[in-house]
Amino acid sequence: MSRPRIVIVGAGFAGYRTARQLSRTMGKRADIVLLNPTDYFLYLPLLPQVAAGILEPRRVTVSLTATLPGTRLVLGEATGVDLDARRIRFTGPEGHHGELDYDTLVLSVGSVSRLLPIPGVAQYARGFRGLPEALYLRDHIVRQLELAAHADDEEERRARSTFIVVGAGYTGTEVAAQGAMFTDSIVRRERAEGLRPRWMLLDIAPRVLPELDERLSRTADRVLRQRGVDVRNKMSVKEAKPDGVLLDDGEFVPTRSLIWCVGVRPDPLVSNVGLPTERGRLCVDAFLNVPDHPEVFACGDAAAVPDLTQPGKYTPMTAQHAWRQGKTAARNIAARYGMGERGAHEHHDKGFVVDLGGVKAAANPYRIPLSGPLAGAVTRGYHLLAMPGNRFRVAADWLLDAVLPRQAVQLGMVRSGSVPLDTASPELARTPME
Repeated sequence: MSRPRIVIVGAGFAGYRTARQLSRTMGKRADIVLLNPTDYFLYLPLLPQVAAGILEPRRVTVSLTATLPGTRLVLGEATGVDLDARRIRFTGPEGHHGELDYDTLVLSVGSVSRLLPIPGVAQYARGFRGLPEALYLRDHIVRQLELAAHADDEEERRARSTFIVVGAGYTGTEVAAQGAMFTDSIVRRERAEGLRPRWMLLDIAPRVLPELDERLSRTADRVLRQRGVDVRNKMSVKEAKPDGVLLDDGEFVPTRSLIWCVGVRPDPLVSNVGLPTERGRLCVDAFLNVPDHPEVFACGDAAAVPDLTQPGKYTPMTAQHAWRQGKTAARNIAARYGMGERGAHEHHDKGFVVDLGGVKAAANPYRIPLSGPLAGAVTRGYHLLAMPGNRFRVAADWLLDAVLPRQAVQLGMVRSGSVPLDTASPELARTPME
């Protein structure tokens, strides 16, 4: 008998974990195919450190081919699903079109930046969802400070040295905290007299990190304000313009930097499959199966998975759940072919860690609130344990950052037009605590 073909679409937290578990449990008993636009798994929680010049970009990427033995990688972006023919259509990295037949399908395409109907945002804001955005932001920050240092007009200096982050969730809070430290280090190194970088963090929520424990929120808020970040709750952008941002209260803030971190929405592919969805996420049962399609599984941000710990609700769109769902999906797929028994996805949150730069962090592992250097040690220790690769390289970069000044030069690898807001990379930056 020919081996069944299992096609996994997307190599974010859920897709990568599914492929890794299947390669271990099924081995040569199945043809495991992973369809993904890049040849790496991106460890998103450390992306703000790439933008802040702490980590080199390859440190947060893990090779798919090197870490997924027995899995065949196909580079491409899925464009459609034919459920009747059991076939996936995709576009390759050089524009060619292809198709993949499957016996079992796993949809783990993740999410993209959530846009709001605010004039000018799509044109003048930049998202923060992948390596291109992080590298662009790193260059952009350095460039703006260099231009500000040599500007004769005082208003231009203030505008170029003002950075506005919209969205005080996990990603936005870390970007603002790490960014403030980065710009301060540049100014000190360059001895730019009179240049005072200004960071603003906006959110319509009443506090930073509104989805997390209130004690973490207070810790993060205190660290941000100590670093001079202008935190404005219950505030957002009314209109974005080339030379600044108009806030909800009517204040106009001159700036050349608008960083969009307001959240995510499921990848548009999900809504085009033609199956029932819940707020854009594919409806599945507790076993991650799509109803009436036992050969189709979905997990991660693409799936509305029932939360068995909170009946009537769905699991949140975080990597913590995506990572665990990938393991559940692999187990149930193996059971579909007679190896083991099925199991439902049931996961209690183990807490979150938020790296605020330096020795500062906020963490509540197993509901124990931590702050300061202890939280910083726990946070970085956890990242090293959670990463599926590059641990020694990441630790080496952290050590070098602690004893040497950061290198602040423009590499020019990513231009502004290459990172439009509406095509941000998939998967939500949340740290999985298993």
